[in-house]
Amino acid sequence: MENAQNGVKVIAMLKRKIEKDILHWIETSKKALLIYGVRQAGKTFIIRKCLEAAGCDYIEFNLIRQPEIIDILDKVTGIDDLILKLSLYSDKKIIPGKTFFFFDEIQKYREIVTRIKFLVDDARFRYVMSGSLLGVEITNLKSAPVGYLQSINMYPLDFEEFLQVFNVGDEILSRLHSAYIDKIPVDEVIHGKIMEMFNLYLIIGGMPAAVEKYRSTRNIDDVMDEHRSIIEQYKLDFTQYEEENRKLIITHIYEMIPAELNEKNKRFMVADIRKNLRYDRIADSFTWLWKAGVALGAFNTTEPTVPLMLNEKSSLFKMFLSDVGLLTTMYGKACKLGIVSKGNDINKGAVYENVVAQELYAHGYPLYYYNNKKKGELDFVIEHAGKVLPIEVKIGKDYERHSALDNVMNVKEYGIDEAYVFTNDNIKTKGKVTYLPVYMVMFLKDEPIEFIDISVDREDKNV
Repeated sequence: MENAQNGVKVIAMLKRKIEKDILHWIETSKKALLIYGVRQAGKTFIIRKCLEAAGCDYIEFNLIRQPEIIDILDKVTGIDDLILKLSLYSDKKIIPGKTFFFFDEIQKYREIVTRIKFLVDDARFRYVMSGSLLGVEITNLKSAPVGYLQSINMYPLDFEEFLQVFNVGDEILSRLHSAYIDKIPVDEVIHGKIMEMFNLYLIIGGMPAAVEKYRSTRNIDDVMDEHRSIIEQYKLDFTQYEEENRKLIITHIYEMIPAELNEKNKRFMVADIRKNLRYDRIADSFTWLWKAGVALGAFNTTEPTVPLMLNEKSSLFKMFLSDVGLLTTMYGKACKLGIVSKGNDINKGAVYENVVAQELYAHGYPLYYYNNKKKGELDFVIEHAGKVLPIEVKIGKDYERHSALDNVMNVKEYGIDEAYVFTNDNIKTKGKVTYLPVYMVMFLKDEPIEFIDISVDREDKNV
């Protein structure tokens, strides 16, 4: 079964992890809900799907296709006035206590977020909103409706979600997860097939339109056409939503990301934009891309100790694309063919690092890397289970050679007792280092920390 979303076919059968959060909000929360994230990640479709699955009566307004709604929201004199006027634009009956209002593409009228407090306080209706580039827009809001709005960032399909395309069932995922937890090798047949699927993920990525195009045509040229269309839409967004003097520089930075990732140290060099250009003069342009979600920033940390943020050097960073499929399309068809044919004549390091970065980011990890002239460079360092976890991404056969990782692990003051190296090979453990198939990054997630109860009992108040 297929449904249309903004003229793009999407796969109705695919389950998204965000569905659980949206359904939980429908069942338990009185706050308004905001789903934001990169364009064409499937926000509109998934909101409709969840509202319909929960049996909700909802009325949808798209602020791009219905600009007159913006005028109503801007000039409304009260909630009763708002409901009366909105009813003129819907063929559905508005019922207090039952109707959900769904405002889509709210980046066209960001003030709706600050006004949501009054709508929620009224309590007669429920409100859900979505939009793209809202990381930027929300940052610029003058006030935030604390306690009235729940926000969820939506990403492209991660690898675990992508596996549904190949009907990989819960039993296989359970066996893979058990191997990850117990650090035992995966059955070689299963490992080989999952690696094949992972290589396809590298060239298709997780944008729903591209995934559907592959599912329906099995044609990589068609997939690349979808990617190019998305990239051009992003560039249009850059020029539509940003100040005039920064439009060209933001587009230029975005286009440079694949080449910068392909360099030996993968750090983004501001001087490559223009000789003698200083970072502080264009820092806002990088922030814009990160906040918009179309690019991910991994920042240098000067010490691999918790909390990593305290040692962050924000002017030194790597930049990744939000979707690995877009990256391999920007590299070109030869790159994609080299990946699926297991060619050794292409630099897969940038592609693998990008997919690891986007998986970590989607799982809630702030991205950092470590670089020291004496000790070397670690691809990523994250805070996991309250400790620092170094991560290396090694593609070649010599993945057990990692001098920088060894140097850092040998510093007792850092107290690092575990490290992961993601490879093409099966699971093995040597000392404190665990070698994992790169697809197992899908299982790397932090568990919530349980704090002990330190409240004082009433009977002990005089103690």
